[in-house]
Amino acid sequence: MLQPNDLPLVCLPLDLPDAAAAELIEFLHQLTAALERHYAGQLHRHYHASDERDCQRPPPSPTTDPPF
Repeated sequence: MLQPNDLPLVCLPLDLPDAAAAELIEFLHQLTAALERHYAGQLHRHYHASDERDCQRPPPSPTTDPPF
């Protein structure tokens, strides 16, 4: 028996005509671009903070154990 979480998040249509598939992909590209423009400041802050955290990590300490 299927549970609510067993259902796919996205149901993609099968056997789309070529033109409909191209239109669907174009729509998704435009949607993604709109989301990126809308959330650009937040995306920039998120990735900038991630870069800063990576730079602040101390280098790994040398180990005396052989790798294997």
